[in-house]
Amino acid sequence: MSSIKVPPLGESIVEATVSRWLKKEGDAVAVGDALVELETDKITVEVPALEAGVLSARAKGEGDVVAVGDVLGEIAAGVAAAAPANSAPTGAGSAGAAAAGAGTTGAAAEAKVSPAAARLATETGINPATVQGTGRGGVVSKADVMGAAQSPAAPAPAVQAPAVSAPAAQSSPAAGTQRETREKMTTRRKRIAENLLQSQHATAHLTTFNEIDMTAITALRERLKDRVEKEQGVKLSFMPFFAKAAALALKAYPVVNAQIDGDTIVYKHYVNMGIAVASDAGLVVPNVKDCDQKSVVQIGKDIGAVAKRARDGKLSMDDLTGGTFTITNGGVFGSLISTPIINYPQVGILGLHKTQDRPVAIDGKVEIRPMMYVALSYDHRIIDGQQAVLFLVRLKELMEDPAAMLVY
Repeated sequence: MSSIKVPPLGESIVEATVSRWLKKEGDAVAVGDALVELETDKITVEVPALEAGVLSARAKGEGDVVAVGDVLGEIAAGVAAAAPANSAPTGAGSAGAAAAGAGTTGAAAEAKVSPAAARLATETGINPATVQGTGRGGVVSKADVMGAAQSPAAPAPAVQAPAVSAPAAQSSPAAGTQRETREKMTTRRKRIAENLLQSQHATAHLTTFNEIDMTAITALRERLKDRVEKEQGVKLSFMPFFAKAAALALKAYPVVNAQIDGDTIVYKHYVNMGIAVASDAGLVVPNVKDCDQKSVVQIGKDIGAVAKRARDGKLSMDDLTGGTFTITNGGVFGSLISTPIINYPQVGILGLHKTQDRPVAIDGKVEIRPMMYVALSYDHRIIDGQQAVLFLVRLKELMEDPAAMLVY
């Protein structure tokens, strides 16, 4: 018999949350089979079987927090045997899964289901294979499962849902008259919260704003997008244009791309552009390496690839480390203006927002133009207001005259 242990998770990562078991007790496993998913504050890790046999015990349940080296379960030598009818996975997060039955667990493993959705499905007795996914690529989200549970046709849960079944802002679909529920923060959510607080407390946080006339860049994108998609296989969005313009503006004002190390300012002569990506597991910021050396089309390819890995939970540590500056786009959710929080220890973050038709004065006449507010939050300890404002002015100039990006 051999133990399944939490493997090393990467630099500075010491704990993880058991996100989802991929095998049941009694299942046969081969060397290399993925047994369980662990969610850290940065990435999702699959723990493989190091030897063949039968998964004889699961020592930790879904939702449990584990440390590097902890025992997750046991593999016994021999052929697969049916799991005993009265056996149940141990751990607080597994009681609902046992009650819901093996059919639900199997369906959750085969379907495209987020870990949070899979947990809620087992707790409420919903088969995730019957739920229409509304996430990217058809992934079933927690909200989808909650909607299915509230449907009149939804089956009654086999057991009372535990108090971690839904966000506090919503009533529990399984509790009926229950007015409040509690949900334990995942490892990633706790680390996000810690990093945001650290950023606010460790930096002299300030935000400056400008607005960009999107007329020229919209016309350029419309003219090129079909050809680029046909020839390069890239759906050309506005983000790679902003990334290229930001990289050029960072070259002009390198302190915005710097970092503080004690009483020293470290200037980065490269731009690893962080792109904030929202996923079911929380916000992650993978980065495109050497963005300043790449064309708009290549940046678009790299952003698409890294965003897909983020949504699929396939990010590597290299994707998440080494960033020098970050762009976040609240406009895709409808945000008109915001003050983004610096991705510490970086010293600047660019916030993009919704493009909206507004009346503006052009050569003494009022015209309706597609306008976007942009925000630069920066660390005032090393970036003066003048440099922050001029950075945004340079970004505005490049986006309003995109041909200028070709000569720098």
